[in-house]
Amino acid sequence: MTDLEKKIGEIKVGYPDCCYQVGKNWFRYRAAAIIIENGCMLAVTNPTSPHYYSVGGGVNMNEKSEDCVVREVLEETGAAYEVDRLAVVCENLFLGKEDSLDGFNCHVLEFYYLMKSRGSKDVHSESYGWNNAKEELVWIPIEKLPETNIKPEFLKTRIPEILKNCSVLHIVNDER
Repeated sequence: MTDLEKKIGEIKVGYPDCCYQVGKNWFRYRAAAIIIENGCMLAVTNPTSPHYYSVGGGVNMNEKSEDCVVREVLEETGAAYEVDRLAVVCENLFLGKEDSLDGFNCHVLEFYYLMKSRGSKDVHSESYGWNNAKEELVWIPIEKLPETNIKPEFLKTRIPEILKNCSVLHIVNDER
């Protein structure tokens, strides 16, 4: 065994998602959607989550992040949305506090895509989260986001800026 093998230990890979675990460290590559209809942003929650989160999921091996977000949105909402543009690249670092990630150092690289409006809030979820909990879709008025428990933190305060700005924002969200 080499010194590197001793330091790394066992690597666990999540397939088909691009994620892996080394000891108490967990990494995931994720694509997420920012969906706005009639002044509200679509968010997801489930009975085991203390917060709301964005529609999206793990990018599969050999899948483009843009293709992933279109697939995930259809799977989670039952609605076919199109990508408008890449809006945010977020390096999300946090200490896991839920279920299988409790006590893990988590590092999630996320690509957030602004989706084109369909002019309708008609969505329906038959989706289950990574923790096998039934997900619920919720429309949150943009002006209520700052007082909503939604993760990552930038979703509370930067949506108006994201909607006005055509450049890609790079956000480092470090909650460790």
